[in-house]
Order: sequence, then structure tokens, then C-alpha cells
Amino acid sequence: MQTMMNVLVALTVAAGGPGAGVGPELEKIVAGKGATAALARASDGDRTWSGAVGVRDIKRDGRPSPGGHFRIGSVTKTFVATVVLQLVDEGKVRLDEPIDQYMPGLVPDGKRITVRHLLNHTSHLYDYMSEPGYSTNRWRGDARFRSYQPRELLKVAFAKKLPDDDKWHYSNTNYVVLGLLVEKLTGRTYGEEVERRILRPLGLRHTVVPGDRAGVPSPHAKGYEAMPHLVDATRMNPSLDWAAGEMISTTADLERFMSALLGGKLTSAASLRAMRTTVETRAGFGYGLGLQSYTLPCGKVWGHSGELIGYQTFAFRADSGKALTMSINPSTRNPSTQEVMGIAIKVFCGAAG
Repeated sequence: MQTMMNVLVALTVAAGGPGAGVGPELEKIVAGKGATAALARASDGDRTWSGAVGVRDIKRDGRPSPGGHFRIGSVTKTFVATVVLQLVDEGKVRLDEPIDQYMPGLVPDGKRITVRHLLNHTSHLYDYMSEPGYSTNRWRGDARFRSYQPRELLKVAFAKKLPDDDKWHYSNTNYVVLGLLVEKLTGRTYGEEVERRILRPLGLRHTVVPGDRAGVPSPHAKGYEAMPHLVDATRMNPSLDWAAGEMISTTADLERFMSALLGGKLTSAASLRAMRTTVETRAGFGYGLGLQSYTLPCGKVWGHSGELIGYQTFAFRADSGKALTMSINPSTRNPSTQEVMGIAIKVFCGAAG
């Protein structure tokens, strides 16, 4: 077997360029058992660097492709939020209207919970993924191939309530409701709307809404779960995540999407301002409407992170035009926040983390 620290594959590399230092940092994560493979893409508006480290398959080796596909997890939420804000721009929905206005009786206390509450996770709806067997971040054996319907997930969520603690609670349930809202307002599936409104106009040919399809398009690096030995978790039916996290993409496609969104090409200026208006989370980031904001030593970056068993995704962009997109396939441990944000600081601030 070839070493896990195989040679970095680079498409475009320039000394002191946007990806300077990223490869060695990713190699350290692989060497420290934080990843079996990692893909990254960094841009500064004019120059782009793309690379990959680790192995495509721990049994068969092989270099991962920098242009490989991966599960993006909760970065899906940014796509869904963008569609909802486009519907706001079209006058089909209002952010501060209660969800009962559009789907009467669907959500408990739906006369109080607004569309904005769903988008920024202030609805206080219980997260169905907190229930045993309902998290796509955990090994589920043969159950990982089961198909789920959105209303089935909501039934699980609505059977419980969060404590009345006035705290911010991230809940995948919010985006299942929003996916159904998109379908109610458009008469098409949320995936069709994502494709019609975002993927096709931007030419994101390597981004898909998989539905019940268990596989990941080739090329891709396999995703694993420590049990404690690594087991192949690549294939799974992602309908358990649905509009909260089922999509698959590449670093280039995610960078193009975030650039278009944060560059004002997908929504009105007013809607983009709403998306970038954050609430305090006490989770290390601010949360807007489908967007996270992270404060680095040199300023804020915007985007979203995602996790689905075998894959972690980070898609960040600064207003300067600098961008960093990474997919990390965890090994016997997850990469630490310090490791990930250290790479972000190198790219956006030009300094070591």
C-alpha cells in the first residue's frame, strides 16, 4: 500500500499564490489520522489553486482527484435558502409571515414560526436527527439504504419539543419544512427548483440532488466511519437528509456557487443583505439565512460547512473575492476546528493558524 501522505496533486500552483501552504497542512491532517483523503481549492479572484492528498481507497490506494465529487451535507441548506430568497424576490413568500400562512397546520405553533425563523434556525423546532437512528453522521448498518419521505421526518421531529431555554438551536427540521415550502409555492420538487434556478444557470454540471440514489459519481474518494476500524460508508441513501443535506458537488462547483451568491448574482441586494444578517449562536459562527459567518483575524468569511458520514465540507468566501473550498474524508478522528480554521487563516489572511 502506498503511503497515505502521497504527493499533492496540483492543477495550478504559484509560489505565494492563493493555495500557498494548504497542501502541507492537509498532509499533516492525513498523517495525523484526521483524514484518509482531502480535496481543496483556493482562489484570490485572479488565480486558482486546486489539489488533493491522501488515498482514494484505503484498500486499493490511488490518488484522489482534485476535481472529485463528495457529499456536501449541510451546504445543501445554502442552495435551499437561495431558492427561498428568490421566491421572496418574486413576491411568492415573505420572510416574516408565519409558515401557517403557506402550509396551514403542517408545523406545530406554525402561527408563531416565520419563514425567517426557519431559515436562521430560530424556530425552536426539535431536530429529528437527534433521535437514535436518524442521523446521517452515524453508522446505520443496512438501514443506511432505507428511503425516507419528508413528512415522515417531520413526524419524528414534531413528536418532541425543545426545552424553553431561549437558546439558538441548529435543526435540520427547519430545512425539511423549507423544502416542502418550495414545493408548495412552485409545484415542483425542491431539487428541480435548485437545478432550474441555480445549477443550470451557473453551469454547475457536477452538482446533483441525488434523491434515493446511493452512490457518488466518479471520480470520488471513498468516505469511511471508524467502528473503530474504518468501514466504507460511501454508499447510502441520502433521503434521510433531504433538503437539509443530501446534495453532492465538487470544489469548483461550490466555489462558483458561493461566488455567484455572495457576489449578488442570484438574489436581489435586499435579499442578500437579509441572508447576511446573522444571529448569535454561541457556536463559533454567526448564522444568517442559510449562511454562516466566521470571524478570522483579518475579517469575516461567509459560507457554510457540512457533514454527512464519511465527508466534511467547508465552503468559505470573503468579500475580497478570496475563496476556500475543502472536502475532508475523516479517518479514525475528525479534523479539529483548529486545523481547519488554521488553513482558512493561511488562505484569507496569509498567516499561519
